[in-house]
Parts: sequence; structure tokens; C-alpha cells
Amino acid sequence: MTATAAAPAIVDTLLAKGKDRTALFGVVGLGYVGLPLAMELVRAGYRVLGVDVNPRVVESLNAGRSHIQDVPAATVGAAVQAKKFSATADLSRLKEPDVISISVPTPLSKTKDPDVSYVLAATESVKRALRKGQLVVLESTTYPGTTRELMLPALESTGLKVGEDFFLAFSPERVDPGNERFNTRNTPKVVGGITPNCLKVALALYQPAIDTLVPVSSPEAAELVKILENTFRSVNIGLVNEMAIVCDKLGVDVWEVIDAAATKPFGFMKFTPGPGVGGHCIPLDPHYLAWKMRTLNYKTRFIELAGELNAEMPEFWVAKVVDALNEQGKAVRASRVMLLGVAYKKNIDDIRESPALDVIRLLQHRGAQVSYHDPHVPVLKDDAIALNSVALTPETLRAADCVMIITDHDAVDYPAVKRHARATVDTRHVLSRERKAERT
Repeated sequence: MTATAAAPAIVDTLLAKGKDRTALFGVVGLGYVGLPLAMELVRAGYRVLGVDVNPRVVESLNAGRSHIQDVPAATVGAAVQAKKFSATADLSRLKEPDVISISVPTPLSKTKDPDVSYVLAATESVKRALRKGQLVVLESTTYPGTTRELMLPALESTGLKVGEDFFLAFSPERVDPGNERFNTRNTPKVVGGITPNCLKVALALYQPAIDTLVPVSSPEAAELVKILENTFRSVNIGLVNEMAIVCDKLGVDVWEVIDAAATKPFGFMKFTPGPGVGGHCIPLDPHYLAWKMRTLNYKTRFIELAGELNAEMPEFWVAKVVDALNEQGKAVRASRVMLLGVAYKKNIDDIRESPALDVIRLLQHRGAQVSYHDPHVPVLKDDAIALNSVALTPETLRAADCVMIITDHDAVDYPAVKRHARATVDTRHVLSRERKAERT
């Protein structure tokens, strides 16, 4: 049988395995993206082999515990008990799955260039195990061209041909930690395949686990979709952050302006200012595109300016702390500053790229004694920062010369903050929201 004759048979076999849920999924990287995906695949009836290089993660998951806030331990435990899910650190087992989903980190280097070393390492592991009849899907956010330019040559170097012997696609993760409305299952999933067969197979195998699939013409289109989504957010957050600075200089309440503008039923989308941007997407994704465009001799001026504005916000708010201390006749040096919230967004435990980290460094550099309270982050360690969350009590609030609200977690007693704090700097407008709620 020729290779071209064998291709339909391989495609049909994978389509059948998707239809009757007999396909074995392999998920490489069991973090914020991979573990929720693995559990949705189990819910759909698939068996899942989770692969992670961290032996502690593997051991914990096989014991039915979860290290991801959005995935209950009971869900993992039930999947393990039903023998629908198991985890391993043995990369040679990647020959077993019919589908390999790669969800590994794609950080930036110190020079803001994409660090695709994790993707390359995962690709190398897949290459060593690659066999006929496997679908490989990259889900990690990355610059346009990664799937075709980096992964495809490596996988085809095995002698297997894409679209005939194996299948390759890109489908960007759209995880929003802490979002109680949208999750992996009900968030539409974009898919782009190297060939039409690649797209056909990927759609068929993901369909049982995902409510809505959105096919696009190529992996490059799918890669750019994710970057556009988060660049859109970065640019608009940059705009309102600059508006916060403008309003501050004009003596106008930026929140009042935004709320009033938001009453327009068309042509305006509400974004709010804050201490900066954090997480695994907004601070990083625009840089992937900016880097790619620099290789093509184009400067993404608008995108880079938004990134600069967002990066300057910790300094803006630290200056507000300096002002609040000056009003008490205190210098920053030796003053006690308590931060409320260090996670990058409310009601989660994720500190990746959190603006709180920059705020702490800036305050410590000025000689302040920094403490923090965060009900979701009991211990904070990042480079030279090593702090433990303190209890939020009348005594700890009164002991602080200034209380700075960075993350507006719901589980914080804001009325107590208003009653007991000597001075407050509210980057999230939460105290004013509390006052409005009290009046209504």
C-alpha cells in the first residue's frame, strides 16, 4: 500500500477513535493549561496520560491531589480512581498516545525575546517517540510560525510525512484562571492544521470535549488569534492606565469618567486602570508579535507603547504611597507598608508577572518595610522577595503607615480596612465601590 493510499486509512482510524472515545490523549505539561484540559478530556470519555517533568507534580496527581486552584482534587481523584487518568515523568511513553497536546510554558528572555526552549524540548521528546497515526497539537502561546517553522521540520526529520503519517496542528489555550463562567469546555477553541487532514483529525478528536470549535486556515492564523486577543487587552489597558495618569494631573476622578463613558450603548468597551498587568498572557503575548515583526524589519510602535505604559504603573502607584506618607510627615524609609493582594488578579493564587512584585521591589528599594496579606497566597517567593502573608486584623492594619490595595480579592474585609488603616492607596477603586454599596 502506498503512502498516499495509507493516509485515508490512518485518518479514518483516528476519526473512529474520536467517535467512540477510544483514543488515548497525552497531555504534556500539567499546569494551568494542561491539567484542566486533561480533566475535560476525561469528562468526555477519553483516557488521558499526563506527562510532566516535575516528579512532585506527577506523584501528587497520581495520589488524587490537585495543584491547580481551578481543578478540584475530587475531580483528579475520581479520574485516577476510574483509571481514566494517570501521570508520568517518563517521556518515552509519548509513543503510547494517539493525540499529544503540548501545553508547556513560553516565557520571555530578559531581553523580551520569546523563549521557546520548553517547546523545543517537548518537540524533541515527541520526535523521539513519534509513530504513524499520531496527532500532535501545540497549545502554548507563541509567535506566528512556531508550529510550521520549528516543530514541523523536527517531526518530519523522522521520515514520517505530515498529513499522511502523522498530523500537526496549533490550538491556542484560552485559560482564564478564576473565571467561574468560562472554562476549558465552554470557551470556543480555535484550531489550525498544517494540512486539511491535520485540521480534520484535530477537530474530530477535540469535538467530544469542547463545546465549540473554530477552524481557521492555518497554524499561523491560529497562533495570531491568541496574540491578537491579548494584545487587544494590553493596548486598551494601556489606554485607560494613561487616562488614569491624565485624570490625576487634571484632578478628575478617572473611575467616574470611565463609568459614565460605559453608559454609551455602542462604540465603547469598558476597561479599568490598575497597578499594571500580570499573568501568563497580557504582559508576554504582545512581545512575541513585536519580536516576530522585528525579524521582518517592522516596528510595532502602538503595541510596544502600550507595554511601556503598563510597565510604568507600579512606579505611578508607589509615588501615591510616597504622597500618602508625606501627608503624615513620614519618609518612605523605615515606614511600614502593607499590600493587600499579591496575585495578579482577584480570587486566584497565581503570582506570575504580578505587578505586586514590582511594587514590592520599588518600595523595598526606597527602604520601606513591606508586608502583605493575601488569602490565596500564603507564601510569596520571587527572586529576592521572601515574605509570608500576615493576618488581616485591626492591629496589623493600624500598625501599617500605609495600606496599599493591589488585588481586589473578594475575601478581604474592606470595611475593616477603611476603619483601621491610617492611610490607603487603592489601585483598584474597591474602597469607593464599598462606599457606594453602603449607600444603596
